[in-house]
Amino acid sequence: MKIKYFTETDTLYIEFCQSAVVETRDMDENTQIDLDAEGNLCALTMEHASRRADVPAFSFEQIAA
Repeated sequence: MKIKYFTETDTLYIEFCQSAVVETRDMDENTQIDLDAEGNLCALTMEHASRRADVPAFSFEQIAA
């Protein structure tokens, strides 16, 4: 998984896997999802991210099962 934030465009990009993208769907006017051939989510793009998500407070935690 890769998370990228582009400050110049205020765009958040989250890549869940590196599968080949065959379709991009608009979820709303500022959110797109990328799907692979089986319909699995590959990535999410969010425009105006600083207003729609708490980007500076991002954290990651892995919890053992």
